[in-house]
Amino acid sequence: MDEKSSTKKGPEFCSLRYGLAFIMHFSNFTMITQRVSLSIAIIAMVNSTQLHGLPNASTEGPLADTVNNPSRSMKEFNSYLNKASVYEWSPETQGIIFSSISYGIIVTLIPSGYLAGIFGAKQMLGAGLLISSLLTLFTPLAADFGVILVIVIRTIQGMAQGMAWTGQFTIWAKWAPPLERSKLTSIAGSGAAFGSFIILCVGGLISQALGWPFIFYIFGSIGCVCCLLWFTVIYDDPMHHPCISVQEKKYIVASLAQQSSSPRRSVPIKAMVRCLPLWAIFTGFFSHFWLCTIIITYLPTYISSVLHVNIRDSGVLSSLPFIAASSCTILGGQLADFLLSRNLLRLVTVRKLFSSLGLLLPSLCAVALPFVASSYVTTIILLILIPGTSNLCDSGFIINTLDVAPRYASFLMGISRGFGLIAGIISSTATGFLISQDSVSGWRNVFFLSAAVNMFGMFFYITFGQAEIQDWAKEKTLTRL
Repeated sequence: MDEKSSTKKGPEFCSLRYGLAFIMHFSNFTMITQRVSLSIAIIAMVNSTQLHGLPNASTEGPLADTVNNPSRSMKEFNSYLNKASVYEWSPETQGIIFSSISYGIIVTLIPSGYLAGIFGAKQMLGAGLLISSLLTLFTPLAADFGVILVIVIRTIQGMAQGMAWTGQFTIWAKWAPPLERSKLTSIAGSGAAFGSFIILCVGGLISQALGWPFIFYIFGSIGCVCCLLWFTVIYDDPMHHPCISVQEKKYIVASLAQQSSSPRRSVPIKAMVRCLPLWAIFTGFFSHFWLCTIIITYLPTYISSVLHVNIRDSGVLSSLPFIAASSCTILGGQLADFLLSRNLLRLVTVRKLFSSLGLLLPSLCAVALPFVASSYVTTIILLILIPGTSNLCDSGFIINTLDVAPRYASFLMGISRGFGLIAGIISSTATGFLISQDSVSGWRNVFFLSAAVNMFGMFFYITFGQAEIQDWAKEKTLTRL
C-alpha cells in the first residue's frame, strides 16, 4: 500500500515535468521563430514593391539631407531608420540560403546527441539557444555585407540549433514516464508549430511597420530572454532538481526503473546499422522533413506568388497552418497516451497509426493543391491541413527512439534529424530550382514529388517499424563494488 502510494503521480499539470515541457515549448518556439524569420523577411528583402514605398538602401539622400539640414523633421529621420535594403537574390540563391541552416544542423546533430548523453543536455541546449539568438540579431548586418556572410551566419546558427534540438531527448529520457512520453514531447514539440504561426502572423506586420530587420531584432532578443529562463529553471534529471516534490520524484524514478540510468561510453554502431526498426524511423524522418521543410520555408513565397497578396497578408495567411499544426501536435499526443493508458491499442499499433496518418493525409492535400490554385479558400484550407495533419507524426516515429532504445535516445535522435535535414536540404534546393524554371509546373512537380517521398516513408515504416526495446539497447547487469 505504501509502495503504491509513493509512486502515485498526482495532479499532472501541476507537476514539475509539465513545467519542463512548457519551458521546452518556449525554447522550441524561440528557435523556430529565429529559423523562419528569413522566410517572411525575404519577401521584402528581395522585392522593392513590397516595401511600402521604401527605397533601396543605396539611396543616401535622406540621411545626408538630415545631417546637412537641421530643419529636417524628426518624423522624416525616423522614416529613414525604418528603411531596409533590397537585395538581388535569385530563387536559386534563396534556396541555398534557406538550406544553409540545415547544413549547420547536420554537422552537430550526431556529436551533440552523443555528448549530451554524457555531459548533460542543459548546458548544451542552453548554449545552442544563446548562440542562435545572438546570430539572429546579427543577420541584418550580415546581409549588408553580402550573401556569402548570410550563408555562413545561417550555417553556424544551424550548428547551434542542432545542439539545442538534440539535447531535448536526453532530458526526456530521464524526465518522461513511458505512459506520458507522447503527451510531454508533444507539448514541448508544439512550440515549433506555434512559433511558426507567430512569426508568420506578425512578421509581415513588423516588416511593414518597422522594417524587415526588426523581425530579427525582436525574435533574437526573445531568444536571449529564453536563455535566462532555461539556465535558471532546467535541470538534467529529477534527482538533482531542488524544487521537485518527493512524490513526483519517486513516481518518475519508479516508472523509469527498467531503463538504463548508468552512463554509457560506447555506442553499438554495428547493431544499429543492422536494425531495420531504426531504418524505419530514419526513413520516416526523411519523408516527414521533406514536405515540412518546403512548407516552412516556401509557404510565404507560395502564397505571395500564387495568391498574389502583399507581405502583410502573406504572413498572416502563412501563419494559419501552424496554429493548426500546434493544436494537432498536442491533441495527437493526448489521444496517443489515452489509447495506451486504456490498453485500447498496443504501443507499436499507436506508433504506426499516427505515423501513417501524418504521412498520408498531408500527401493527399499536397497532390490536390495544383488543381485548386484558382480557388483562394480551398487553397488556404489545404495549406492549413498539410502541417496540421503532418504533425500527427510527433506521436509516431518522431518519439519512437524512446521506445526502441531509450539509452541512446539522444544519439539516435541526432541521426534521425540528420536524415530529416538531408531531406530538407534536398527539397528546399530542388524547390528553388524547379520554381525558377516555370512557376506553375514547378510547384506541381514539387508537391507530386513530396507526396511520393511521403508514401515511400509510410510503407517502409509500416513494414519494419517496432516499439520494443532492442536487444542491443538493453542494459547489461553489472556487479557494483
